[in-house]
Amino acid sequence: MDPNLLVGFETCDDAAVYRLSDDLAFISTVDFITPPVDDPYWFGQIAAANSLSDVYAMGGKPLTALNLIMFPMKKLGAALLKEILRGGSDKVLEAGASIAGGHSVDDNEPKYGLAVTGAVHPDRILTNCGAKAGDALILTKPLGTGVLFNACRSKKLPWGELEQILPAVASLNKKAIEIALNFEIHACTDITGFGIVGHSLEMAKGSGVQINLHYDKLPSYPNVLPMYRKGETTGSNKANRKLAEGFFQKKRELSREQEELLFDPQTSGGLLLSLPSSESSRLTMELKNIGVEAAVQIGEVVANPEPHVEIF
Repeated sequence: MDPNLLVGFETCDDAAVYRLSDDLAFISTVDFITPPVDDPYWFGQIAAANSLSDVYAMGGKPLTALNLIMFPMKKLGAALLKEILRGGSDKVLEAGASIAGGHSVDDNEPKYGLAVTGAVHPDRILTNCGAKAGDALILTKPLGTGVLFNACRSKKLPWGELEQILPAVASLNKKAIEIALNFEIHACTDITGFGIVGHSLEMAKGSGVQINLHYDKLPSYPNVLPMYRKGETTGSNKANRKLAEGFFQKKRELSREQEELLFDPQTSGGLLLSLPSSESSRLTMELKNIGVEAAVQIGEVVANPEPHVEIF
């Protein structure tokens, strides 16, 4: 294997990292999604924030982005496509990066995302493999976007209710990682399609530790549990639960809808940060001071030769 490939696919990390010199490595990632909402501008913003997040999760800074667009031009028209791309462009500019081109294909279902290149110092790369016993775990965004998007689509949740949370969903993890890098971060990942348990489990396996999550500390968007109570779900909950089988234990009673939150797939989710417990309160306070209001300690890391996740 090329010794300059510092992070590949072996540990299910968020992006690849390749060393160019002693003080520079580039981060490479790609992601695209189907529309979580019907509004094209919001779709573009959310998809772009979701793609950019992987660079932040590695401790890096986005530099360039390439548009990836699959779109039924004859069916939906150029005006709608322009709004999707405008949303993506605005979010890339907010990140301080540049759109440098892209690729498009005709497709029956719209899909949009970015291939992003970022930069990081080789000695300051964050991965999901460095969590240490005694660490605290901080989450920077609420959970529950998966069921809320589906509930709006099935008319169980009014658009106005969903629209209220979209600024938070589309927000970049830029501010959070810039503050976090002033602390001794041992491990980091972003919470996306595998849900809070799935991504916590990747960190536990990568780091060779046990991760404890405190259910009552998990932040969630409004209406999440009521939508699960009404019978709404996602196409990924069952698969995410299956993924955790044998590596997931409940130490408390949870209702069906409470348990579903643990496997809810996130789009443009927050960062999960592992750092010494002595620094947890100060980081949480500083995150809140810069507007990352949902930041909260949700658990801790425990020594265990059999990596798994426990819910308390």
